[in-house]
Amino acid sequence: MQIAVLGIDLGKNSCSVVGLDATGRPVLRRRLSREGLIKFAAGLPPCVMAMESCGGAHYLGRVLRDQGHQVRLMSPEYVRPYVKAQKNDDRDAEAIAEAATRPTMRFVELKSAEQLDMQSLHRARDRLVGERTALINQLRAFLLERGIIVPQGRRKLELQLKEVLAAEQRSLSARAKLLIEDMQAQWRELDRRIEAFDDEFVAQARSDQATRLLMTIPGIGPLIATALVAAIGRAETFGRGRNLAAWLGLVPKQVTTGGKPKLLGISKRGNRYLRKMLVHGARAALRMLSNTDTALGQWLRGLLQRAHKNTVVVALAAKLARVACAVLRSGRGFEVGAAVTP
Repeated sequence: MQIAVLGIDLGKNSCSVVGLDATGRPVLRRRLSREGLIKFAAGLPPCVMAMESCGGAHYLGRVLRDQGHQVRLMSPEYVRPYVKAQKNDDRDAEAIAEAATRPTMRFVELKSAEQLDMQSLHRARDRLVGERTALINQLRAFLLERGIIVPQGRRKLELQLKEVLAAEQRSLSARAKLLIEDMQAQWRELDRRIEAFDDEFVAQARSDQATRLLMTIPGIGPLIATALVAAIGRAETFGRGRNLAAWLGLVPKQVTTGGKPKLLGISKRGNRYLRKMLVHGARAALRMLSNTDTALGQWLRGLLQRAHKNTVVVALAAKLARVACAVLRSGRGFEVGAAVTP
């Protein structure tokens, strides 16, 4: 029994595996634990190990790669069309093995332990930012119920809270004041923890050549630079025919109506976190870039005259994504004056 491709449907505790020979015929069907899968793979001659890119796939992929196997990770949405009727774990594993043999299939690059660590830090920081936003919104709602209206913005709320607690507010009971003070303490603790993450990202960005190159691009700071490097690793991952902006869902969808192409909203596929960060970075850099006497500045000014500002922000975010990939490929920093119109 010579296995050419081993399709693995990953589970938390057990995995279904289907082995295909060189002709694509299934020659093995088995269910193994994760530890049993590693031992089973160690006894096989080098072959293709195919998996969906999901939780635990990158760790297992590195283990199988070290055993001499060729690891191919795929997005689950690309595997789904190969699943036959009456879906189950065994048929999923067979579909994974079949999809891995397609010549046009797009594979996910194996991430290193350092990349996964950086992504974990970003996800933890994002969770803290969400908790802080929820706390601020709840605090503003409490004040509104007592007739105290606070404008949007963290800084405005912080300043008004000092005035509210310092003054004698009849609408606030003693218990309500204690609750607000407790929520303020939680707010300060969240700020402290988020700042600790930010300091760590700044230190990491200064010590890495790729992130230093990315930070030469307007709108990309330590936070976005470290997130990009953690997500894409090497720029070679996005070769010809693959676009970082399209991978992040920043490219408009196109339909044909009456024989004429029409652009719709962006596809919003791919990494939502990176897309959100790039849009925020583009919004921060829009005013500065649109005022420059460069090709990029002229393009932005022309776009602002015929499109909504939010549309221009997303278009600039897509351009920043393409510039980031070009900077990583070339190994040279970005120069605003050298930018050209699309």
